[in-house]
Amino acid sequence: MKRRDFSIMTVAVAAAFAAAPASAKGQYDPGADDKEIKIGNIMPYSGPASAYGVIGKTMAGYFKMINEKGGINGRKINFISLDDGYSPPKTVEQARKLVEQEEVLFLFGTLGTPTNSAIHKYMNQKKVPQLFVTTGATKWADPKNFPWTMGWQPNYQGEGKIYAEYILDKIPNAKIGILYQNDDYGKDYVHGLEAGLGDKAKTLIIKKLSYETTDPTIDSQILELQAAGVNVFYNVTTPKFAAQAIKKAAAIGWKPAHLLNSVSSSVGSVLTPAGLDNSVGIMSVQYLKDPTDPAWQDAPDFKEYAAFLAKYVPDANIKDSLPVIGFTTVHSLVQVLKQAGDNLTRANIMKQAASLDIKEVPMALPGVGVKTAADDFSPVEREQMIRFNGKSYERFGKVYGR
Repeated sequence: MKRRDFSIMTVAVAAAFAAAPASAKGQYDPGADDKEIKIGNIMPYSGPASAYGVIGKTMAGYFKMINEKGGINGRKINFISLDDGYSPPKTVEQARKLVEQEEVLFLFGTLGTPTNSAIHKYMNQKKVPQLFVTTGATKWADPKNFPWTMGWQPNYQGEGKIYAEYILDKIPNAKIGILYQNDDYGKDYVHGLEAGLGDKAKTLIIKKLSYETTDPTIDSQILELQAAGVNVFYNVTTPKFAAQAIKKAAAIGWKPAHLLNSVSSSVGSVLTPAGLDNSVGIMSVQYLKDPTDPAWQDAPDFKEYAAFLAKYVPDANIKDSLPVIGFTTVHSLVQVLKQAGDNLTRANIMKQAASLDIKEVPMALPGVGVKTAADDFSPVEREQMIRFNGKSYERFGKVYGR
């Protein structure tokens, strides 16, 4: 697919401003004024991680809905979302365009560990918020060294430790095989599992293989893990490769205990293409509601979410959990902007992002809230293990995190 910039802009026309005008005494940095807040975003609308592009489209739909309701504090949102093809050099190019040419107030929800890593120092040197990045790498919660960057979702190392606890408790004869993406994202997950296993990691992990995002398939790695006698498969892959791994394992009759990282656990975008029958028994963790779970079909927040998706992101699959990520993160950002009021400086955006206490988040699991502080850049930390039954996930065990 030819790489291109996928720009989603919600531009406010002066005549369309129905909300009361904001105070003329507001404090502003580039990207904000009395009528508009300009927000930048970078997504892989093309390339090996293009399945995640629906997250950016959902964010755009949410901002469109907000604008139709009058904006935030009387200001419309101008959301500019660009494609990087999940290529770090392209991410750098797009970040510079957004910061230096478009002069956005901040970047929000930019997806991917390797891609965000490529602009991590740049954003902090520029003192432009890199806010609620769509990646769970542990490095995003480092306010001392990177005060302009903050994650949102539970971190990958914490998730890896949950799997380790499960293995130690339920599979004492484990022979663990790992397939991971050969970058910071994959290594973060592996480090979490190894840390959780402690001294037993050296004996329980019998095979560790990686892949590159440019690889066409991971079939050879699956065959190698099976040949090694692996009975616990720790699958640290993005959606395209996760679906490949599930299909290949089924094709060769390999049935290990399958632990699939949460970023690729979507029923709609991963398990369905891989085959629902092939996916039975897969385990992961969850902090957001699974849209396929019958338990939520009558919940008010699910009905609100389904109506939103139908109107503002009509091409999205209601069974896909990826749009839920866009929906919930924008909900948190709206709270940040409301708290910021008329002080729309970059410093105040970070101050408000580090002053959140949201008890209930639409489409988050019960008890999962958003809480931050000046020394705590980890907004969401609670999650629970899940197992796929052929139709939807079932939650089991305790809820981990604070």
